This record gives sequence, structure tokens and C-alpha cells, in this order.
Amino acid sequence: MLNIVLHEPEMPANTGNIGRTCVAAGARLHLIEPLGFQINEKQLKRAGLDYWDKLDVTIYDDFNDFLEKNPGAKIYMATTKSKQKYTDVNYEEDAYIMFGKESAGIPEEILLDYKETAVRIPMFPEIRSLNLANSVAIVLYEALRQQGFPELEAKGQLHHYEW
Repeated sequence: MLNIVLHEPEMPANTGNIGRTCVAAGARLHLIEPLGFQINEKQLKRAGLDYWDKLDVTIYDDFNDFLEKNPGAKIYMATTKSKQKYTDVNYEEDAYIMFGKESAGIPEEILLDYKETAVRIPMFPEIRSLNLANSVAIVLYEALRQQGFPELEAKGQLHHYEW
């Protein structure tokens, strides 16, 4: 199972959307404090719709707490500062993909230890970053694509007609 890690997320609506994406993709969500909101905020629940109770979510005091509770975790750092694209790596089945807070990203002192697993989403140079929820969806679904979308329903069906 893939793991999405949000380091100090600030916006409840983005976190709610990411939680909903994790439920749809069968991924776990890990939140590293401090959070810029209360976990029971209305915006968080509204963005996550009625999926929030289905979400496998863990909250950590800080990055060191996360590392202690997930020893040996293979962590990919999604950052605009990376030299390699998110499509340049092969994501393990139980990979952790970390994203930083909306205003600043992952702190550089953390990134220093993850040069080989830091990845970026290509974009025009004058653009600072993408929306966090969109970035999570892009990278998570690339990892799932590489793994053949395990356990996900790959074919849809019309409700009132047949293909």
C-alpha cells in the first residue's frame, strides 16, 4: 500500500481533498504536525466528503516522530527543488511520498538526506508550484500506474445505458 505524507499541511480543504484521493487510491495518509487547522474542521470534512471515516490516517508530532514510527521507510520527496522528474523513479509497493506545506514545501534540511529520491513535477519556470492536492494526485497515480493499479477498479460502466 502506498503512503502519502504531508509535512505541516496548512489548508484544510487541500488536506480533505488529499484524504479523499487516498481513499479512492487505497493509500494511507500521514500528517506531520504542526497542522495549520484542527483535524475536525468543517472544511476538511467537506472536501473529503463522506470518505473521511474510511481514511487510514496517522498524525505525528514532527518529522523525527514519523521516522521513528516508520523505520526503514523508502521516502520520496516531492519538491520543486529536485533535479529528477517524478516519472524517473520506480515506486515500491509500500513507498512513502512526502509533500511539504503549501507556503514553503519540505524544509531543505530534510531534503538534504533525500537527494536520490527527491522528485519534481515539470512546469514552466516562472510558476512557483502546483496546488498541493493536484500534486499529490499526479504523483500518487503515477506510482499506481507503475504498479498496474493494484486492487483498483479499472473499468467503469454507464448507469442508464450499456457501452
